[in-house]
Amino acid sequence: MTNSLSATPDLEKSPSSTKSATAVRGVTLRVVVLSLFLAAVFGYLLPVIDFKLYNTFLGATHLPPGAIGVLLLLLAVVNPLLRLVSKKWAFTKEESLTVYISCLFSSLVPGHGSENLIVPAIMTPFYYATRANKWMDWLQPYIKPWLTPALNKDSTVNNDVLQNWYQGLPQGASIPWGAWLVPLAVWMSMVLVSYYMMACLSIILRRQWAQNEALAFPLLRLPLEMVDASATAKRDENAVSFWRNGLMWAGFSVSFGIQLIRGLHLYYSDLVPDFPLSLNFGPYLSDPPWNQMDGVTLEIYPIAIGITYLLSSEVALSLWTGYWFIKLQYIIGYYCGYRTSALPGSDFSYGKTFAFFQVQGAYWMYLLLLMWTAREHLKHVFMRGIGRVKAGEEEGDEMMSYPRAFWGFVACFAILTTFAVMAGVRLDIALTLWVCYLVFAIVLTRVAVEGGLLFLLHDSQPLGAIARMLPGGGASWLSLQNGVVPAALIQGGFIVHMRGFILPSFLHSFKLAHDQKISARPLGWLLAGVIMITVLVSWITCVHLGYDNGALSLTNSGWVSGLSTRSISFLRAITAEPKTSTAFNVFWFGFGGLITFLTMFARARLSWFPFHPAGYLMSLTWPGEALWSSICIGWIAKSLIMRFGGPDTYRKATPIFLGLALGDVMSIFLWLIVDGKDGRTLHLLMPN
Repeated sequence: MTNSLSATPDLEKSPSSTKSATAVRGVTLRVVVLSLFLAAVFGYLLPVIDFKLYNTFLGATHLPPGAIGVLLLLLAVVNPLLRLVSKKWAFTKEESLTVYISCLFSSLVPGHGSENLIVPAIMTPFYYATRANKWMDWLQPYIKPWLTPALNKDSTVNNDVLQNWYQGLPQGASIPWGAWLVPLAVWMSMVLVSYYMMACLSIILRRQWAQNEALAFPLLRLPLEMVDASATAKRDENAVSFWRNGLMWAGFSVSFGIQLIRGLHLYYSDLVPDFPLSLNFGPYLSDPPWNQMDGVTLEIYPIAIGITYLLSSEVALSLWTGYWFIKLQYIIGYYCGYRTSALPGSDFSYGKTFAFFQVQGAYWMYLLLLMWTAREHLKHVFMRGIGRVKAGEEEGDEMMSYPRAFWGFVACFAILTTFAVMAGVRLDIALTLWVCYLVFAIVLTRVAVEGGLLFLLHDSQPLGAIARMLPGGGASWLSLQNGVVPAALIQGGFIVHMRGFILPSFLHSFKLAHDQKISARPLGWLLAGVIMITVLVSWITCVHLGYDNGALSLTNSGWVSGLSTRSISFLRAITAEPKTSTAFNVFWFGFGGLITFLTMFARARLSWFPFHPAGYLMSLTWPGEALWSSICIGWIAKSLIMRFGGPDTYRKATPIFLGLALGDVMSIFLWLIVDGKDGRTLHLLMPN
């Protein structure tokens, strides 16, 4: 099965040495100062942009516009100014990439889709609890007071804390930090523990994915080209610099020009015509059987088209055909006798139940196949952890030794499990909760580093999925007495909305550091400082946003009244009668696992087989829905160029598509500045 997982042909892969090499010093004093300063700036700025203004996210993707923007500013503005004084003063390639690496965290951790969702998640259920919905019957007896500022030490509701955060502080009042101190300290500590666990896991996986399987890591191509450190530049001394390539500027002009017209139309609609990039097919699909597809929207994002061009053809094809594979099943379900009102709905995702359990099965099967493929490497890491084998020469390239990474991972998992148990969750449910977190984190990260999807979600509440495959719908397992209420709170904060989870950033960072020979150990300490500053500043900012503005007045209402109520919606679903039988759910779970296994088997045995499981995994998610049309366009462009021009033409045309992505990022920064000065909200250049 090894070939199936590593079969990601990429014409521009950078070679990775199997021998330890002398690291170049990229973590200099000025890089440390700049990175920590940016961590504080992004920690404050991103919550304001994402929650108060709700304009285009600078983070919330795994090619963060914030990180690309900082690198662009460093290369195009700061370095030329420094060279006017002395050429020695300019930031080196390694220093520039180190700043970019730090921004992968400082622009992802504080924004939408990150764990700061915990801030409203530990407040919202209490605020919306009424006598009619009886939510307080779940919350007050089963939530420990140290988990939320909404409860006093005696478990009575702190109405002043709640009302003032949602409606704003009365004049002259101050923020009740005393009520927030313990809950924030507890949750932030657990978030930092989870981040360290992800760092250890990244060290365990990096060599297997980056070298043994030689995955493409397409989201690293743009920053590498920007610093002229790509594989092309290494192999061809006559290659045209990224910044002097006319094709790059042509692609840049197309995307920047389109977004400029669209932005001007918002401000001067009478003078500047619109340039529409979306089309909703819903009104045209109102009759059966087409109305079973839950609507179809065509949306074009230049940055997604540009990145898709870098993907292997089978991954790109699968990412958009997977979306239609599920839609086709909805139509087949209609002809099998189901109707709109009778078609089984899902308690746990917006897809229909049979499709939902298929995709759940696909996640677990894909993880098993990934672990099977990596079995020799994982065995080596385990044996190193228990001291049965000596360190290899290549281990010196890692940020920490394999024993430290192995036991660090185990210790963090134990701490998180203990936290859940102390919160009132029964041990087996706590273990299941964090295992599910790891399953989704590993599989989604694999999609990022192999499939280049800009942002990732799984759109499910996994404890509920597992419960519905148990006898009686799992009601006796996920009971109030067994700790389902605190489990729902933890699940809602960590697992349900993993758009901004941190594991892909670690894999991308360690891949860059290894290939560009950036000192790994100093980089690790820098990232620890960046993460801690960003978490602290952003969480404090999130609390301030509620009290200073009134959380209900924030433009991103979904953050305080949608996503943060997932724990309650989960409790309502799991305590209700199952809509489908256990056998029905198990069958479709197994069906999804079987499809995934057969797909991987075919990839390993049939060289012509054109599909990859990534599309199946993303088929029910918001990224799959938002990006399918852009991915389709990118795939068509690459297929036509490869067919009629060959690999050489593909390489020559690559700068056009990188320019598309860079132009989109530049547009985001331009309009964030303009909109910020004007106070405009909801100007979205990327999927929000």
